Amino acid sequence: MNKELLAFIIVAVLLAVVPFTFGTSTTFIAMSLAKGLAVLGILILLRAGQVSFGHAMYFAIGAYAAAFLSSAFRGIDMLLLIGAAILASGVAGAIVGIFVTRYRGIFFGMVNLAFSMVFYSILEKAFHITGGSDGMRIRRPTLLGMELKRAEFDIAIYYVILLFALLSVWLVWRYLRSPMGEALRAVKSNETRLEYVGLSAKSVLLGGYIASAVLCGIGGVFMGMVQGLATPEHAFWTRSSELVFIAALGGPAHVAGAFGGTVVFEAVRTYAAALLDDSWQLILGVTLIVIILWAPGGMVELFRRLTGLDRAKTLTPEAGR
Repeated sequence: MNKELLAFIIVAVLLAVVPFTFGTSTTFIAMSLAKGLAVLGILILLRAGQVSFGHAMYFAIGAYAAAFLSSAFRGIDMLLLIGAAILASGVAGAIVGIFVTRYRGIFFGMVNLAFSMVFYSILEKAFHITGGSDGMRIRRPTLLGMELKRAEFDIAIYYVILLFALLSVWLVWRYLRSPMGEALRAVKSNETRLEYVGLSAKSVLLGGYIASAVLCGIGGVFMGMVQGLATPEHAFWTRSSELVFIAALGGPAHVAGAFGGTVVFEAVRTYAAALLDDSWQLILGVTLIVIILWAPGGMVELFRRLTGLDRAKTLTPEAGR
């Protein structure tokens, strides 16, 4: 069996038993997986060599979609909230993507940031609609028509998030290795050659952009349901920077880096903040510097080195193909 597939199965099993082994960590892992889904969307754009400093907007769209619907329809099903978040973030990604995919490099990142900050301002100022800086409460939804108590809901949403995370990892892994994924790589390396084979670089990037927006929207709706709240902070530029930071920490070359980086980021922030007030950024920054200096490919590369996977690939004839 492929070592990466075996590692994926082992991690999936370990995560599946968390509620029964480390019950107090269930909410922490659920929130980490939710944010990891958004980071997975950032990795798609990094495949094309583009960095977005505004994707927190789609994270917020997912959370607010759940907030509005749960307020309007008491007892609405969780799956409907997820579907609404996918639709809302996908439509928003398509509309914004038409404009931002015209640009590359720093201009791509800054235009995304501009859209995100406009959306953040709307959430802040439209107090009577969005609740302003206080945000909106997300009422506890049902699941397949069943009303759940708080403890039952925490377990149920954990497994729903885990299922979506595992499915998203597999789908993104397949997408990046498909012809469209390879075309996305060509956007980074040589757009002219891509045009020569009859593919529009803008259309290829737009498809990846919409996929990344949807993943951020899914992450946002899950984060909102776990916290029970949607706030403008979800759309602020620091949240977008966090997603990019985590992508670099985990390793932009592999889908596993999205979730590995998120768990480390959240763990360092949580425990460092408890040990040193207002100094967790220092500890996190040092952690990132050490990883980048030792393993520029992030935590995935570090894991490969420690487990010998890199050496195995070097010794395998297919490694250079």
